[in-house]
Amino acid sequence: MAELHLTMDPVADKLISHDPFALLIGGLLDQQFPMERAFAGPMKITERFGNLNPTAIATADPGTFAELCATPPAIHRYGRSMAERIQQLARVIVDEYDGRAERVWTEATSGRDLARRLEGLPGYGKAKVKMFVALLGKQLDCRPDGWERIAGDFALDGYRSIADVVDPDSLLKVREYKKAKKLAARS
Repeated sequence: MAELHLTMDPVADKLISHDPFALLIGGLLDQQFPMERAFAGPMKITERFGNLNPTAIATADPGTFAELCATPPAIHRYGRSMAERIQQLARVIVDEYDGRAERVWTEATSGRDLARRLEGLPGYGKAKVKMFVALLGKQLDCRPDGWERIAGDFALDGYRSIADVVDPDSLLKVREYKKAKKLAARS
């Protein structure tokens, strides 16, 4: 996998760069929460749980797992509900992909198939799928036929989403873009 720089923390970035399940968890957490903190969430889980093994997470005691996700600094502003979704995600990865998260994208036969696979994951709605497909296409060279159509505007050049973050400067540009988009929507 490519070296990602989404969190601005070298240790957390290394984890999401080399562990596809960590990357999926980061994508899951990337909602109503700062992008770089969402993608750093898997590192917090690893530090507290000891690993990111999908089988271990899927079978962990839900109360204990929720507590470690909600303990300050929490993995998300909704740490307990996200803990439940992470365990659901882990079960899907174990049951449908034999515990190998990268199969979600490495075995996709088309952009549409990739979108279908991502939409089958807990917490991955239409907007998140577009962003994640763009991230896979732009930074991980996962470009099944039709990926640009699925990613929509996120596939374009510029600074629109986490897919365009490669350093602190690009993170600021993505934030500025999102802020301008919100202001335009209010007008």
